[in-house]
Amino acid sequence: MAAFETIKLDKGLYRSALGINAELERIDPSENYKGTALEGLDAFERQLKRFDIKIKGASSSPIEKFFQTSDSAVLFPEYVSRTVRQGMQDLCGAEAITATCTDINGLDYRTISYLPEKTLTEEAKDEFIAEGGTIPEMKIKTKDNLVKLHKRGKMIVASYEALRFQRLDVFSVALKEIGAYLARLQMSDAIKTICEGDGNSNPAKGISPKAAGALEYADLVELWKSLQPYAMNALVVSPEIAAKIMSLPEMRDAAAGLNFHATGKAVTPLGAKLICSSKTDNTILALDKNYALEMVTAGGIVTDFDKLIDRQLERAAVTHTYGFAKICDDASVYMNLGDN
Repeated sequence: MAAFETIKLDKGLYRSALGINAELERIDPSENYKGTALEGLDAFERQLKRFDIKIKGASSSPIEKFFQTSDSAVLFPEYVSRTVRQGMQDLCGAEAITATCTDINGLDYRTISYLPEKTLTEEAKDEFIAEGGTIPEMKIKTKDNLVKLHKRGKMIVASYEALRFQRLDVFSVALKEIGAYLARLQMSDAIKTICEGDGNSNPAKGISPKAAGALEYADLVELWKSLQPYAMNALVVSPEIAAKIMSLPEMRDAAAGLNFHATGKAVTPLGAKLICSSKTDNTILALDKNYALEMVTAGGIVTDFDKLIDRQLERAAVTHTYGFAKICDDASVYMNLGDN
């Protein structure tokens, strides 16, 4: 009998400081399965295989398969968390505009800011450092105010009797929709942090369009120029503004059309990735996603594991606690087009 088939599963795995995934990997390391038929599966996936639980495809298992034994029931909350997380990843969320993600064990976090000694104009005049000369400084300090973390989530309301015979691939669709909902909220919170600041008096710089209520290609160029020396590699806009951008004459040349038909990749403004979010209204947010924003999380997707293991699905919460902090204040700029 393989090692993964003898592991005793209980609720204590969720209370571990490592979390259930890391705890299972500690007990049953994946490196022990190199060169075997189980290579490529993580410790949780090996437990699904142990109990013959299939979560994908036409032959996916019914939900009640998780509850055939007390051990297999322990796996159900992690299946819920993973599927919600997959729904978040399937949608273009805040990760697309986040430079780094920091996971903390608590609700208080103070991030850093860095301040160059000279402006870009002054840096351009710098000469080589002479022997014994002064080396330009980069001052790094903690920010005055803490990063504010907020909880978002959904409540699953259903009875076990109503769901027990439902196939997991169908139930997964509902869980992924919860993930998509959380991803949309995260994007909204990230946009608000960039534009309004993170509580440290650091809102993004706003610039005006050439003509109020209109959008010209020159406005995109102005955004690109205003963001220098950072790279404009992401534009966050509403679907309506995205359609206007894609309809600009400069975005409809023949070569771009041929590339779209051949690869399915649409041309993007000045090489920036076009990200749609209805939360931007009539605002175009331009940023260098490698420097603009830090996401701070207090753990991953959290479920009411006690209720889910005990089949108390009547009201089981799925939540995520997170916040955002600006890393480099000058790595983002926005343009409000007004009514258009």
